[in-house]
This record gives sequence, C-alpha cells and structure tokens, in this order.
Amino acid sequence: MNRAAKSPVTRHVVSINDLSNPEIEQVFDLAQGFLDELADKSRPYRIARSTDAGARHILASLFYEPSTRTRLSFESAMLRLGGENITSADPNTSSAAKGESLADSVRVVSNYADIMVIRHPRDGAARLAAEYSSIPVINGGDGSHEHPTQTLCDLFTLKTKKKNLRNLNVAIAGDLKGSRTVHSFVYALARFGAHIAPRPAPGMELPAHVDKRLREEFHCVMDPHAPFGALYRTPDEPHQPALFAEPESDILGRDEKMAAVYVTRFQKERWAEKNQDYPTVDADFLKRPEFLQASVLHPLPRVGELDAAVDSDSRAVYFQQAAYGVPVRMALIALLLGIRKGKSLRAVAGGFDKQRLPPYDQPRDEGLRCVNSNCIVHDSSELPYVRNKFHVIKVASPPAYKLRCAYCETDIEQFVVASKKHHWFTREIASLLHTDGQNFRELLAFSDASVAEKAGYRVRKHFGPHAESADAGTGTHGD
Repeated sequence: MNRAAKSPVTRHVVSINDLSNPEIEQVFDLAQGFLDELADKSRPYRIARSTDAGARHILASLFYEPSTRTRLSFESAMLRLGGENITSADPNTSSAAKGESLADSVRVVSNYADIMVIRHPRDGAARLAAEYSSIPVINGGDGSHEHPTQTLCDLFTLKTKKKNLRNLNVAIAGDLKGSRTVHSFVYALARFGAHIAPRPAPGMELPAHVDKRLREEFHCVMDPHAPFGALYRTPDEPHQPALFAEPESDILGRDEKMAAVYVTRFQKERWAEKNQDYPTVDADFLKRPEFLQASVLHPLPRVGELDAAVDSDSRAVYFQQAAYGVPVRMALIALLLGIRKGKSLRAVAGGFDKQRLPPYDQPRDEGLRCVNSNCIVHDSSELPYVRNKFHVIKVASPPAYKLRCAYCETDIEQFVVASKKHHWFTREIASLLHTDGQNFRELLAFSDASVAEKAGYRVRKHFGPHAESADAGTGTHGD
C-alpha cells in the first residue's frame, strides 16, 4: 500500500484516550490562560479578542455531516489564534460527491493546511484519516464512535463549576447508544474517578462494548441501589489520578447527590425508527432531591429533550459549555502545532492504556472483518485503503483475548485463528500466543470454525513446542 510518509512526531486526537491525563490538564491550563488573557469582561466564559500566536497557520475543516458548534468553534478558535481557515462543509459540493475516497481527500488536504478537523458519518473514519494524513488530525465526531473535543469542553465546564472532577456523581440521560459525545465522556469520567448514573431512553443503553470497557478496563462497577437503578462506580486507585483534586473536605461525597446531569438528544440520524419514547429534562425533573445542586450540561443541539424553561435556571450551563468550545479548541490546536513557546503535545508520548501486543493487521480481503456495519472498513469508497486491523486485548476471563477494531474500537470476542503456513485453525488463542510466540503476523482470524473450514483450514489438534512440525510431518491437521 502506497501511504504518505508521516513525521514520527505528528500527533492526532481521534479518541479522548489519545490524550493522557496530564495532557488534558495541559489543554485546560492553556484554555484558562486564553480566557484570562482574551475573555469578554462581562462574560468571562467567552473569548472576545485575538492573539497572533497562530499567525501563518491554516486549519482545514472537512465536514461530511452537518455541524454548527463544532465547525464554527474550531474556525473561530483558529481565527482567534491569528490563523486562517479553509473549509469543506458540504460533501455534496466537494469531490466526495464524485466518489473520491476519504483517504485521497485527506492526503490532498494535508498539502493545503497545517492541521485538520474532520467529521464523518462512519465510525472510525477519523482514525483512517489519521493514517493517511501528514498533519495532525482532530476528530470532530465520527459516526457513533467518539467526539473527543466535545468531551474536553464538557470536562472543562465541570472543572470550572465544581472545581475538581474527583468522586463526582454524573447522571447521563437520553440516547446513550447512538451519542458519540456520551461514549467519549464516560471514558473520561471513569478515568478521572467520577461515578456515572445512566438514564437511557428505552432501548438506548450504552453499547455493550462501551459498557464492558468501563467495567474491565476502567474498573467501574455497577451499584444497583443508585438512582435510575445503576451507577458506574470508579474505585479510587493509584492508576486513576483525580483531575485538579482539592483538599478532602472540598470533595463531593458519595451520597448519590448528582453534581451534574448530562442531557443528550435522540440521534435520529442513527436510528431507523424515528418515533421513540424519550426522557425529557424539565423543571419538575430538576426538583428531584438528587438534582438540587446538579449543573445541567448538554452538547447541543436540543430538539425537545431539554425544556427551554430550564434556560433561566442557575444550574443550566450548556450555553457556557458551548462558549468554552473556543478556548478549549484554541488550546488543543496550539498544543498540537506547538505554537506556544515551550508548550507542545508533539514530543509527549501521550495516550492511555496502550496495547502491549502487536496488532493483528491483514489485507481487507483476508479473514475477519469488523462486525460493526457502520465502520469505515465497510465503506465501498475506502476499500482499497483499509485493512482488517485489530488490537489484541487481553481479558481476565476466557477466551483470554479479544480483538478490538483499530478504526471504530468495536470488540469481537468470538473468533478462531488460523495459520496461513500450516493451514490449521484453533480457538485456543492463549496457547497459541504463549506456545508459538506468534503475534498474529502470519495468522488469519475467522468469525467461527465453519468459516475457517470453508476457507480451506482444518482444526488444529496438538499444542506444544513441536506441534507444528508434528502436524506437518504426519499430515494430520484435524479430527
């Protein structure tokens, strides 16, 4: 595959987990610095003046889905930094309408700008863009996968209102399945020790892979006695540092009082059935005892799930939350481009929970494909540019390993692995990795045994250091 050469220091922000906790703090420190320097005196949450720190830099906006706040706040952020914008805000008026692939568009646009923000209807599109871009790529929302910069705005709002994020109880209401903002948000909340109370609309619970990741990798546990029937509790552990922790006397207790309620709209563009029962947050809802001191957040737009009467409530902070999009995105752009002296994300390793095993990486027409039908790997325009690529994740319970799509992060737990050299397959992944020293470099994954057999592979019968030579010598590959 002929991919563009990339500098090893190019940083991308596709997931909130591409940023380490200290890096998020670094973004917040710089965002507050921009507010201190450039804010409107009468509205201190609004950037009202500009700097020349980003002069001679260009931001490219590639938006394949509608956007108001994300696109305009990014472009405002670049202008406030003294830079310039180029934009493709409507796929119907771009080369996408002619059938151009995202991979090709990104490689071209990389020559026109210094940094890029992308929004796309396919899960994992931003990760594919990052693979082909020679400039930093920021995910402005990809399908129902993630929206990391919205989460930065959400966390910054909470930090500003509550002083710290340690042990906060946060209720999340609405479409938890289709909302990419929620998926980034819950990962970040768990990392910073918050406790999450889901209040999903009927049938719109957190996706199974997000739920399992909260439990298995972020160490959340379910409390059945919490409001709404469940609470994801994050234990206080050394590997989960609190963000801007205050003295213990200032930290919110675990009495189930909500520090915030995060409201999301019905993501109608991701559902075939448009008429759904949906919870509404109104004045009566906020009179419930657990919400008396809760800040009300919403990523916007709202379409009926948040009563306009709440706007006058002192707990409503969603318009400030939207305003914070400018300083937060100014800070992220500045750090990715290194345009503030001594402040950059380029030289920092970054990331959270990096994988210890090499990825499974095979051509797109060989073996297992991502099971998420909305993943970018299933987009016909991108077929020449994607691969069957998965992170190999070790889990505590059988089957010991699972595969996580490198693009959309959907997990696959049931699969078999075959040797292309010896034409056998096995379900015993752990034995294969430990015994043979293989790390999926010469292996193919299939969804089940029947698919592997149809592809010409037979079940492997023996294990041990001499199993391959024994099978090859006897001609015995199966039962």
